Amino acid sequence: MNENEIGKLVVDSSIKVHKELGPGLLESVYEIALSHELISRGLKVKRQVPISINYRGIKFDEGFKADIIVEDKVILELKA
Repeated sequence: MNENEIGKLVVDSSIKVHKELGPGLLESVYEIALSHELISRGLKVKRQVPISINYRGIKFDEGFKADIIVEDKVILELKA
């Protein structure tokens, strides 16, 4: 599955979650619901994945945390 196919499933899943839960909840709630929806569609999902960065020869093990990574190809940064 390529990134465009994954992206379509992510958008469809996100719309479904939003229609069902509505606005105003914490980001963590949407993260859990979207992860569940993506998994139910047969996708491999990882949550809160630390991503290391290198800056001027210094490695920072946890530059940031990706909210969701889908199929090891697409990073989702959720906002609520």
